[in-house]
Amino acid sequence: MAKNIETAAEGEVSYKDNVVLSIVTLATQEISGIAGICRNSVPIAKRLLNKHYHKGVITEFVDSSVHVDVFVKVKFGYSVRDVAYRVQENIKSSIESMTDFKATEVNVHCTGVVFTDEEEVL
Repeated sequence: MAKNIETAAEGEVSYKDNVVLSIVTLATQEISGIAGICRNSVPIAKRLLNKHYHKGVITEFVDSSVHVDVFVKVKFGYSVRDVAYRVQENIKSSIESMTDFKATEVNVHCTGVVFTDEEEVL
């Protein structure tokens, strides 16, 4: 069974929270149509109260499963629904292939649309 803590008994595998956060970030950025992950779109109360929040990604570990919320902006001209679905599928498959966790819930929150490449995503 996977654990999300630093220490584990002999023969067990453990993952730090940063491993899953990195997987989610990279899996999100791989999808065409994503302008970026929004760091400032998460309500400040969630950012301060959630210890599993990091730069637009919130993870919650329950036993051997993980719940993910990712806040993104989509490039103009792409279908938000299609991009969000591809992000969900890529995050789920990446987490499950790289760790022992099962991604039981992946929520993609589209916080806006970016019209030009020069727009900054915060």
